[in-house]
Amino acid sequence: MTETLASGQLLFAALATGASYALVALGLNLVYATMRLLNVAHGDIVMLGGYAAYWCVSLAGIPPLASLAGIALVGALLGMGAYRGLFRRMLARSRAAARLESNSLLLFFGLSIIVQNAAALAFTATPRGYQTLTEVLHFGDVALTGNRLAALLVAAALLAAIVAFLKLHVFGLAMRGLIDHREAAAVVGVDVDRVQLACFALGFGSAAVAGALLSMTEQVSPFMGFPFTVAAFVVVILGGLGSIGGGIAGAFVLGALETYGVALTSASYRSILLYGMFVLVLVTRPHGLFGRRSIVR
Repeated sequence: MTETLASGQLLFAALATGASYALVALGLNLVYATMRLLNVAHGDIVMLGGYAAYWCVSLAGIPPLASLAGIALVGALLGMGAYRGLFRRMLARSRAAARLESNSLLLFFGLSIIVQNAAALAFTATPRGYQTLTEVLHFGDVALTGNRLAALLVAAALLAAIVAFLKLHVFGLAMRGLIDHREAAAVVGVDVDRVQLACFALGFGSAAVAGALLSMTEQVSPFMGFPFTVAAFVVVILGGLGSIGGGIAGAFVLGALETYGVALTSASYRSILLYGMFVLVLVTRPHGLFGRRSIVR
């Protein structure tokens, strides 16, 4: 057991899994924290990002890493379209948080069903994949493939850039102000509508990039999004609603729990470990491992 826990191979796997979960969950956390919208279709944006990378490779021969900027832009445009076409009016009319959450849950659920079935009709339900950066690299006793290393490095760089943006850029500070106190942010001159639009763009764009990175190491299919939606909600609960840094930390906790837990038991225990941790945190620390006690509105 000691050798297993000290394995560099498992450490790398835990970091790679945690970085993927963090990038997937970041957008969901940001949209909920600023607008109280429950995006249960979030994993489907991940799925669309995976398909975008696949078709770039298959049809145009564009390597997935070279297509990330374009995929992020398309994801951001989808987010902006969803906000302006579906949620802007809902946010303007609904003042009660409970009503916003329930209405958004139903609307996003409907969108999820539509997107999944449209993808199945367009691409068929057959899983699709491609090979890229498959060479095996050795660092001491750790052997890893180039695609997993590239996905980890890109995800970590994007997470660091987004955190720096939220802490240092004036627009990022406006997003954090909306998270901390919506009414106060509006009073001091924050353009709430513009910030909400940017949150949708950033949330959808980061999810699409996460899907493109995941497509480098696993197959994509129309119904692959739901497990990532569940994982994103677990990460958000672990880190604390509205806590971006806590969500990233929670993702790495979940990645370590999944990787080491499966290594010490078996793959059949993965769901038990994931949902067991989820229930345990909800019961013992409902505000999350790293979250604040409440989000002031």
